[in-house]
Amino acid sequence: MNNLLDIKTPAQAQANALKSDYGLDNIGLTNLRQVYWNLPIEALYEESVFRSEARITQQGPVVAKTGQHTGRSASDKLIVREATSEDKVWWGQYNRPFAPDKFDELFGRLQGFLQGRDLFVQDCYVGADPDYRMPIRIVTELAWHSMFARNMFIPPKTNEEYRRHIPEFTVVAAPSFKGIPQIDQTATNTFIALNFAQNLCLIGNTAYAGEIKKSIFTVLNYLLPLQGVMPMHCSANQGKDGDVALFFGLSGTGKTTLSADPLRGLIGDDEHGWSDNGVFNFEGGCYAKVIALSSSAEPQIFATTRRFGTILENVVYDPVTRLIDLDDESITENTRASYPLEYIDNALLEKRGGHPKNIVLLTCDASGVMPPIARLTPEQAMYQFISGYTSKLAGTEVGLGKEPEITFSACFGGPFMVHHPSVYANLLRNKITRYGATCWLVNTGWVGGAYGIGKRISIKHTRAMLNAALSGKLDHVEYATDPVFGFQVPKTCPEVPSDVLNPASAWAIKEVYTQRYRALAARFIDNFKKFEDSQSLLLDLIPLQARPKLS
Repeated sequence: MNNLLDIKTPAQAQANALKSDYGLDNIGLTNLRQVYWNLPIEALYEESVFRSEARITQQGPVVAKTGQHTGRSASDKLIVREATSEDKVWWGQYNRPFAPDKFDELFGRLQGFLQGRDLFVQDCYVGADPDYRMPIRIVTELAWHSMFARNMFIPPKTNEEYRRHIPEFTVVAAPSFKGIPQIDQTATNTFIALNFAQNLCLIGNTAYAGEIKKSIFTVLNYLLPLQGVMPMHCSANQGKDGDVALFFGLSGTGKTTLSADPLRGLIGDDEHGWSDNGVFNFEGGCYAKVIALSSSAEPQIFATTRRFGTILENVVYDPVTRLIDLDDESITENTRASYPLEYIDNALLEKRGGHPKNIVLLTCDASGVMPPIARLTPEQAMYQFISGYTSKLAGTEVGLGKEPEITFSACFGGPFMVHHPSVYANLLRNKITRYGATCWLVNTGWVGGAYGIGKRISIKHTRAMLNAALSGKLDHVEYATDPVFGFQVPKTCPEVPSDVLNPASAWAIKEVYTQRYRALAARFIDNFKKFEDSQSLLLDLIPLQARPKLS
């Protein structure tokens, strides 16, 4: 905020109470009007409302709008090409190179822009495992972004921890600052620029809070594999007997919904690491899609939208009654709720678990041909993991229309993967082999026809299939071999109709089903050609018999 009139704000008197000795001048942010250090949620409520950034709704959540950008700007992410990391980065669609001198010039302009303005700082950690915990700093122009950082990451516990906090990576998010393509060589006015040599990320011209969260995830996807730790775009939960399950998938495939299971303890909903100690959450909160959220189908997540401390992003509300409308998609279908993990009743406070017993790869198949659940060999799991097939749903990224868009996103998180996909696949294979996890493919998309003809698989049926898989009830049922991908499809499952288990039987014309399935397999094969630069390694990881067959 550019507070030209030097107006005293609600938390100004407490702005330096939790200040770190390691100040912002260490990264060249000087001559600022006021820095608000590590304010608690209550103070950030007051600041965000005072600054007209957000509004308080019935029962306490705040609603904030993100303006032009209501999803991630994946095409605006840049990585500085410099000597310490350039030979490790998989340059291409998701990792676009940015010149070091242009980054410095961009940051110089941003430093000048921020002089005389207010900034908010949250000093936090990522990584619930103390052996791999990393101190970070989130510097924001908006108070509600600081609240978001406090929800999503892990805060220090004592005043002394705050005072001694020295970040190993810093994010500076300034939505009102625009890049100038003609000067900065950015693709648009929007940029998310990461510099691994300077341990710094700059975000400009977007208020979508997910950019902050995913920038830190991208950093961990670079650093942790160098330590032998598998970073994962997945949710995780744990059964009463300590059995851990992982749920890989892109936004909209059901990671958050399916992991928030009242019968299992929640480790986390989106980002995890798998080390020799077991699985650990990177974050301290959840960032769930809430469009058309149902109190009956998703009661735990629904309840968070009625709690103080939750941030509702782009959710429509009545300015008179302050009632929210989760069914209204007039701003975007990508409405979100950010809340502490502890708001889920059965969340595990330690945010850690043992080695996974089951690994679930979630896909949202808009073609309506994939089986709703299938058991995979480790090699088949690697093929599906590297392929990362799903359908992008409206709103999760800039430029998506109403209809789902078939896509392949390596490792079920291509935009956040910095190394070549084979690096992550090799890490995952080694851990699956070492710890004996069972792998499953679960389709949360359509049955009985493609999008617009068939219907989406119900959450009730998906939960029933997952419960059967995780409890061992599918260990001894009869299976059929899928004719295209070769994985094993159960013929029966408790509480699930047979026509749901066998997608071909739900199609009116079987020949059309076969044609669509073969067409999808052909797209898998074409997509996999992009990885031929490390074909020898992939042949070891994924032999030909684990790949789809068209004959």
